[in-house]
Amino acid sequence: MANPRGRRIADRIQVIVAEMLERRLKDPRLGFVTVTDVRLTGDNQHASVYYTVLGTSTEQAGTAQALESARGLLRSEVAKQLGMRTAPTLTFVHDALPEEAAALEEVLAKAKAHDEELAAQRGAAYAGDADPYKKPRDLDDDEDDDDDDWDDEDEDDERA
Repeated sequence: MANPRGRRIADRIQVIVAEMLERRLKDPRLGFVTVTDVRLTGDNQHASVYYTVLGTSTEQAGTAQALESARGLLRSEVAKQLGMRTAPTLTFVHDALPEEAAALEEVLAKAKAHDEELAAQRGAAYAGDADPYKKPRDLDDDEDDDDDDWDDEDEDDERA
């Protein structure tokens, strides 16, 4: 979505749907839902509402059914609050990002554990110093060096 108006409309739709889910919908199938994103087509006719549900797969399926049954009510509320000539149709899409992120974290943890195991077996050590970062120099050493430089310049001035 390249146009800023479309982004503002999508953000507003996200807020409206989230508020409706929180306050007005009283469906018992509706679980703990979070609206993560809304994507709008270029002509502002269709909106894909991405959501996540905290809970088991049966709670997720129940939430999907509740959202589909409340789609008309949500669309009419979006139309009323946006004040546009035509209200975008709403399509609810389960956002799999949290599950994918958890799977990726699990793979990274396994890789880290495998690397640590290999390092312990081989007795690996760092190639350089244990702490490769530069340390600030002592101020006492800098003052002595500066004084010596100053004295050399004075001697040069006296000879001239």
